[in-house]
Amino acid sequence: MSGRSRGPAADATGERAEGAVVRLGLVQSACSGDREANVAQALAGIAAAAARGAQVVCLQELFAGEYPCQAEEHARFTEAESVPGPLTERLAAAAREHGVVIVGSVFERRSAGLFHNTAVVFDVDGSTAGIYRKMHIPDDPHYYEKFYFSPGDTGFMSVPTSRLAVGPLVCWDQWYPEAARLTAMAGAQVIFYPTAIGWLDGEEPLHREQYESWDTMLRSHAIANGVFVAAVNRTGREGPLRFWGASVVYAPNGDRLALAGHDGPEVLICDCDLARIEWSRTRWPFFRDRRIDAYGGLLARWGR
Repeated sequence: MSGRSRGPAADATGERAEGAVVRLGLVQSACSGDREANVAQALAGIAAAAARGAQVVCLQELFAGEYPCQAEEHARFTEAESVPGPLTERLAAAAREHGVVIVGSVFERRSAGLFHNTAVVFDVDGSTAGIYRKMHIPDDPHYYEKFYFSPGDTGFMSVPTSRLAVGPLVCWDQWYPEAARLTAMAGAQVIFYPTAIGWLDGEEPLHREQYESWDTMLRSHAIANGVFVAAVNRTGREGPLRFWGASVVYAPNGDRLALAGHDGPEVLICDCDLARIEWSRTRWPFFRDRRIDAYGGLLARWGR
């Protein structure tokens, strides 16, 4: 499925704000144990999105391999690469070839014993526009990321590119309103979430609730921050995890602009009229009414 932004609605005077329309491409894939095949399908997805006019393309979390964190295995660290490195060079080459901005998620080896879950943003000339290291690191059954990844030290950011201001966040960051708020405050026009989230066998009664909670959080970030939100998720089965796909784009007022299916690879295309950011923020002035003098308690772990 694909969606097209309706743009900001006309106001009482009939006027409509105009702005740049940027076409996004989200590459939702199913991964196997064949690293080269995974990378090849991601590059093919970038090419397919570019052929359909995408100007900014986002890949899913850790797209080059099967999700590595289902068990604590030291051998998995051999899958990590430096940034820049061979994998990011291939993404840079794809950005140059197709003239697109790319958001790619990689297993980064920063130094001996120091690893990150990292989103790298490439501009259309293949240059590295920004690097974001995942800030919130989960530790749940089959999501043992604390074993593999150190928390990011980049802070929350907006990455300027020739197409738009990219707000890179990664998966578990999706559940934190602070992350989305600070990314929007940094100037991001679209928050991108490369993602690997799915259902566990044996939890079938919870599947609908889990998916709808995730989707609701994404929509709420768009509304609360007056920003576009794009999440690109894995699909397919890996061990007892079935990734639920459903990559999605939300407009600043909460309109769902595009939605992929649950069960298969898909290149999702969506047009985003950036004028909708200004339109939404002037109608719902949440940034104007923030009480920054009263939020000091957010710096405490709990209570006062």
